[in-house]
Amino acid sequence: MVNTDDFIKRLEILMEHFGMNASSFADKIGVQRSSISHLLSGRNKPSLDFVLKIMDIFPEVNLYWILNGKGNLVKSETDFSEKNKAKNENLHTPILSQDLSSEKNNRSESEAIISKNKPDHFQISKTDSEIFKIVVFYKDGTFKDFDPS
Repeated sequence: MVNTDDFIKRLEILMEHFGMNASSFADKIGVQRSSISHLLSGRNKPSLDFVLKIMDIFPEVNLYWILNGKGNLVKSETDFSEKNKAKNENLHTPILSQDLSSEKNNRSESEAIISKNKPDHFQISKTDSEIFKIVVFYKDGTFKDFDPS
């Protein structure tokens, strides 16, 4: 789960980075101003739809950073250039930051393992470390998280 207090801090940093107040940010991403107010006050938690609206309007923002604070607020120049290149080639697969992306071989192996199982069930081998959460990112920009416990 995303820590709401930390997400609020990152949202405030994001708005400051783009020189926007809560009202102008809400207008820019297409949500009601009260939604931003409720998020910033801690009354509501951020929804996936809200995060996706941010990513749609500000593609240079690092998804991994906005969700859990790791990495940089803005993707590296290389990552952003790759996304624009893909967009120009009419590819709608989002390019995530290097923190989230993996080698094509690793992705193919993961997809093969996942496709062998039911979509909502995964076989996980035991390791020395306890698995906290598994997040699967889909090509359409959505994601699903799983709690293995």
